[in-house]
Amino acid sequence: MSQHAATVSMNEPASKPATRAGQVLSDLWQVIAGFKARIALALACLIVAKIAVVSVPLVFKRIVDELSRPEHVMALPAALLVGYALLRFSSTLFNELRDLVFSRVTQHTVASYALHTFSHLHALSARFHAQRRIGGLLPDIDRGTNGIAFLLGVGLFTLVPTVLEIAMVIGIMTSRYSPWYTGILAVTFIIYCGFTVLFTTRRTVFQRRVNRLDSNAKSLLADSLINYDTVKYFTNEQLEANRFSHIMEHWAEAAVSNQKALFSLHVGQSAIIAMGVASVMLLAGQGVMTSQMSVGDLVLINAYVIQVCLPLNALGFVYREAKDALVNAEKLFQLLREKPEIEESPSLPALRVAAGEVVFDNVSFGYEPGRTILHDVSFRIAPGTTVAVVGGSGSGKSTLARLLLRFYDVGGGRISVDGQDIRGVSTRSLREAIGVVPQETLLFNDTIAYNIGYGRAGATMEDIVAAAKAAHIHELIDSLPQKYETPVGERGVKMSGGEKQRIALARAILKNPPLLIFDEATSALDSHSERAIQAELDQLSQNRTALVIAHRLSTVVNANEILVFERGRIIERGTHAALLERGGPYASLWQMQLNGEENADPPRAAHLA
Repeated sequence: MSQHAATVSMNEPASKPATRAGQVLSDLWQVIAGFKARIALALACLIVAKIAVVSVPLVFKRIVDELSRPEHVMALPAALLVGYALLRFSSTLFNELRDLVFSRVTQHTVASYALHTFSHLHALSARFHAQRRIGGLLPDIDRGTNGIAFLLGVGLFTLVPTVLEIAMVIGIMTSRYSPWYTGILAVTFIIYCGFTVLFTTRRTVFQRRVNRLDSNAKSLLADSLINYDTVKYFTNEQLEANRFSHIMEHWAEAAVSNQKALFSLHVGQSAIIAMGVASVMLLAGQGVMTSQMSVGDLVLINAYVIQVCLPLNALGFVYREAKDALVNAEKLFQLLREKPEIEESPSLPALRVAAGEVVFDNVSFGYEPGRTILHDVSFRIAPGTTVAVVGGSGSGKSTLARLLLRFYDVGGGRISVDGQDIRGVSTRSLREAIGVVPQETLLFNDTIAYNIGYGRAGATMEDIVAAAKAAHIHELIDSLPQKYETPVGERGVKMSGGEKQRIALARAILKNPPLLIFDEATSALDSHSERAIQAELDQLSQNRTALVIAHRLSTVVNANEILVFERGRIIERGTHAALLERGGPYASLWQMQLNGEENADPPRAAHLA
């Protein structure tokens, strides 16, 4: 992302929430609805705890009144003192029981959303993943799950008990004392709530900006680290630091603005509460001075005013944090509402592969409207044969593989396997029938055994070793100190290109599919490594239907048919010998590559360590 692009994204107006609070809460309820018994028990504990809290000042008033008139005291009010202590203990006990009972609901819900998001991301289309920024996606998910945890935990069990406690206190005050007390508390409550809602809504704009800039910073950080080698090639460490600094300066300014808004909110809330408390206590002090109330009444009113105002402050905190949590969860719920480009019915039948014939019938396709990549492409791969596709960059070769794997649906025409339109069978069964050896093999940051075994879930160690031997990489692995438990590093950085290709080959061998795709599987290798791996690819494709996408023509001379692509159209087809004899574009390309063979790289030694 350029500095200009970063500046534009920073200065743009905050977007409206993609998901309304009602939708978020509705989705949450659908998840927690299975825990109704636990929710009911937690609420029961909450109510008991609040009854105990509200009862404490009443007992304390009795104690003060009893002890303030010693001439009437025949014995120490031990029962009241013990009851006072038990009520305080009961409040803490039932609050902790509430949290304990509800913790399973909260943790299950957070885990459920995390799993749902993980599965949903894998279900989204290749187009989505081609456009997404992983560095910005992860913090959105992290903030979203934290927001959900808050809404379920602190939000629910602070909001409900606070409202309950305020209602109980006001009810007691109304029944025992002048309505002026209730009026003052009601006015304080109304002013406090209005102020909190207004200023919290204003602050939400700053919170969204902080989140957006944080995601931008994480995206840039991840992108820069992923391209670590490129940064070093061009000695652009300072350029990367400047780009990151530029975003972080805007983030810091947004965070300060957010804190200023929070300061105004906190100070205003405290001032409103202070005025309410002062008004009530002045009225209560006057009542004691005129002997209309006892000292115990003053203590009770003071306790209840504090008991109302502190929860009122907590209510403001919860409202503010709940708004932040909803803002944080917006991106997550927006992501979960992202529809897969290809939505298939779960009732679709599985692909039945008999002979393994693949047919492209008048296939047209474009990644974007108005930009067609393939134009009415038709060809057939007979069972057990190999068809190679060659052509210049951007001619549409790799698009054929993506369409056969149904990463995208064709714009026109059809693709069939053994007469079955691939749109009419389950995508899972289609991909299970196809083995892929890609141009760039990206490995999991795990062991060699894990990466080979990924080709077939549940494969035994014997199966993995057999596949490695077939791919002629067993000897190298066996020479390593940790053998098959050797870590390969992030994206396989500890392995050479040839070694990673052999891992990909071993995975395909382990999968043992009836259909194969070789997508420029040797284009990144030197001539020596290419010849070694090409022999193994030829062996793997024997008696299997194979689509070979190649840049180097030397890798396709044995193909049963070669298709020459140019700008999304087949301009030549035939065997290697027939195309050379014809003297067309293929023959010209062959001659050019043949003349360049003398510049081929020397063999490279394996460097896995």
